[in-house]
Amino acid sequence: MAYMEMNVPDGWESNKLGAICKIKKGVQFNRIELSDAGMYPCINGGITPSGYSDLWNTEAETITISEGGNSCGFVNYLTSKFWSGGHCYSLLDLKKGLDKGFLYQALKGRESLIMDLRVGSGLPNIQQKAIKEFELLVPESADEQRQIARILSKVDEAISQTEQLIAKYRRLKTGLMQDLLTKGIDEHGNIRSEETHAFKDSPLGRIPAEWEVSEFGNFILGIEGGKSLECPNIQAGANQFGIIKVSAINRKGFKAEENKVLLNEHLANEKYLINDSDFLISRANTLNLVGEVCIVEGKYRKLLLSDKSLRMTLNESKMLKYFAFHVLTQPYLRIQIETAATGSSASMKNISQASIEKLQMKYPTNVSEQGRIIEIIDKNQRFLETLTSGLRKLHAQKAGLMQDLLSGKVRVGQLIRETADV
Repeated sequence: MAYMEMNVPDGWESNKLGAICKIKKGVQFNRIELSDAGMYPCINGGITPSGYSDLWNTEAETITISEGGNSCGFVNYLTSKFWSGGHCYSLLDLKKGLDKGFLYQALKGRESLIMDLRVGSGLPNIQQKAIKEFELLVPESADEQRQIARILSKVDEAISQTEQLIAKYRRLKTGLMQDLLTKGIDEHGNIRSEETHAFKDSPLGRIPAEWEVSEFGNFILGIEGGKSLECPNIQAGANQFGIIKVSAINRKGFKAEENKVLLNEHLANEKYLINDSDFLISRANTLNLVGEVCIVEGKYRKLLLSDKSLRMTLNESKMLKYFAFHVLTQPYLRIQIETAATGSSASMKNISQASIEKLQMKYPTNVSEQGRIIEIIDKNQRFLETLTSGLRKLHAQKAGLMQDLLSGKVRVGQLIRETADV
């Protein structure tokens, strides 16, 4: 990528990467010698280490660019000593006055353009000549370079911390859900344990004394499926009827865009219209997705059930549908669903209505406890969504800052003054 078409800001210069640092290709290592417990990461063509070794050939604090593979062009910064593999370029001996942190941010900001340098139809790679010819805008002032790097690095730190928080709370949520949906909570809001509460044996193992095991069918008032209609694989427009695909049913939320247009509107039966709060389950899909569930949130005027989707109505005086929804995503239920699924095709399995009704569930007989469990799960989910929304904003902020600061469009001193005035 050259900057010939761009205006070079005052006090900046355009440099070819090969003119401001040494670009060294690594040495291929023997995969047999790699382990999961070595002291030094082995960096090759991927985003993550290929393994670990007790050998190293490159110093810490080095910028790398992936040379080959599907991730070629990926820019990384290694804070420890590492082994640079045969599909890794290391950037060494930086030109005097060039800040390493700035160079990393400048390359990271142009990472997609570096990836565009790849050649080869099989295993893609980036030629060393192309990397050397890649052009960057660099401030002449080392102080300006450092200030730009410092600002962008702070956003990187915030992104990293938020990502770690999200990963942590996702793990906690998984464990919390498993406890809530197998042990429940007492009237004081505490998760039960056999050390402090009465438990009993059941066909599904030990459960709280206040809980029971029952077939799902004992809570179902009705199940209905749609009709099999010929539809082209084209998404319905705003004023057209659409038949939902099985991929529309997703535990993370109903995917209304996953539908096929029904060209003959005379075949649309209002009985099968998707409604707000519908509890849906997929009757057919791949083994790991058959029996997937969702609860529709929102109004969709012209979307219809398909023959591969079922709408369930529950007796909510006995089991709340949101409680049933969460239970149906649990590992012990997924095992039952996958065991009951039939079909010779590996790509498509089916589960019958009768099999759905026979699914064995652990549940608290007191619907108030079910409600408290749902409330805790929802609270944790909302917290995760808040973190995820914050992460998106940080990425957008980083992209905007990169565009402004790495092009010289906004000078770092100007940005600092504007921030101070806010």
